[in-house]
Amino acid sequence: MHKLKLFFYLICLVTAVKSYAQTDSLFVEIDTVAAIDTTEIIVIPDNHIHNAKTLKPFFEKLSFSQQNKSGKINIVHIGDSHIQADLMTNVIRKKLQGEFGNGGRGFIFPYSLAKTNGSYNERFSSNRSWESYRNIYPVIGNPVGLSGIGLWTKNKDFAIEINVKDSSYGFNTIKIITPKNKDLFDVATASKTIVMESSVPKKITHKIKRGEAVSIIAEKYGISVSQLKKANNLKSNNIRAGKTLKIPTNEMQQKSISRSEFIPLEVQSDALSHYYKSETVLSKIYLIPNPETSEFALNGLVLENNNPGVIYSSIGVNGAKFSDYNKYPLFFEQLKALQPDMIVLSLGTNETFDKMVSSEYMVQLNLFLENLKAQQLNVPVLISTPPPSLFKRKFPNTFAADYSENILKSAETKGFAVWDLYSQFGGLYGVSRNAAKGLMSGDRVHYSKAGYEKQGNLLSEALLKAYSNFKSGIEN
Repeated sequence: MHKLKLFFYLICLVTAVKSYAQTDSLFVEIDTVAAIDTTEIIVIPDNHIHNAKTLKPFFEKLSFSQQNKSGKINIVHIGDSHIQADLMTNVIRKKLQGEFGNGGRGFIFPYSLAKTNGSYNERFSSNRSWESYRNIYPVIGNPVGLSGIGLWTKNKDFAIEINVKDSSYGFNTIKIITPKNKDLFDVATASKTIVMESSVPKKITHKIKRGEAVSIIAEKYGISVSQLKKANNLKSNNIRAGKTLKIPTNEMQQKSISRSEFIPLEVQSDALSHYYKSETVLSKIYLIPNPETSEFALNGLVLENNNPGVIYSSIGVNGAKFSDYNKYPLFFEQLKALQPDMIVLSLGTNETFDKMVSSEYMVQLNLFLENLKAQQLNVPVLISTPPPSLFKRKFPNTFAADYSENILKSAETKGFAVWDLYSQFGGLYGVSRNAAKGLMSGDRVHYSKAGYEKQGNLLSEALLKAYSNFKSGIEN
């Protein structure tokens, strides 16, 4: 029996070697991992970008920016839960900005107001609750756009505090993205205290002393016994020493009433967004209602500074698939507001757990690409294959293997680049090894923080290697 199992895994290894040979990969690492009662041989190919020649326009702009120390390089990374959490993408953002300059934080969204998780780089709070709706749900008319999550309210007295926690992402410009670019919000950096003077009835109290009667107290303050009893809800003349009585009076006194009011700043607009520019670097700002508006919807914000360099925006929705983004046209319309120079796509895991066949997955991926072109978003696209995972924590996810194979096969004909995350994390039998290294969560589907950060490091490494080859004139 043991020999039969070993023979089976050797056949798998030969198949894997043949597959990688067709994609010109080089084997640089072979690990042996002990499973329950089998020996799994994991082959990790060279970490590189497949069909990297399609990224030439992006690399040319990156090179120009680096040489001239000017301009912004916008990268937009779209995916599902691992992108929403911004663990993988935050690593890539830091790596690329360390190499080419920090142009700003990029796209952000108040996920906490939609009662879900988001990036650790910023915090949001509001004095009012908000309605929300995700793109994973059927289309029913809610304002689901660039963030993949619609967020709206009819409250007219809200304030959203945006607090940037990472000091490296102080900003000079904030862009506000709304449905049809409507002017729905003002911004403020501070509030002022308004003091109002008013006349209010004077309050007089009397502490009852031993031996005092209702009639004596009334006579002292020049009021009737009935007035005194009515002001204190007394049913009889019985009172007790030490208690306090309210004394009715027609006298008035001045009272100061103070309240805080935000000071709106000048918001400008263009065809894609409304925005505010500050001369000084900010770490906190408030989003407040435009007083001329009665309904408010927010699709996202963009933070930029005045420095040249990379802006790495991440957009993710827990549970999302290509088909979920495809059914909301507003997403593609608003994507232009980020002015991407390259788009990175990381979707597929959720499709595998729907048991979507590979041909249908490729239909949705290609439809996504067509939707980009329909909005004149003719920029290089880099697709990441889905990572290895298990069904029910024990069965290899063969759908992910099939998707990865078909993505790689389509790269040349469809004109996109590919980073093979699936192979970098061990392929069909890589889950046990990943789990042993602390890279996966207990469900054997999601990865740990360390796992997502490793994915970010590997993608950064592959991208920088492809850029180095470009500068050296090596086509890959």
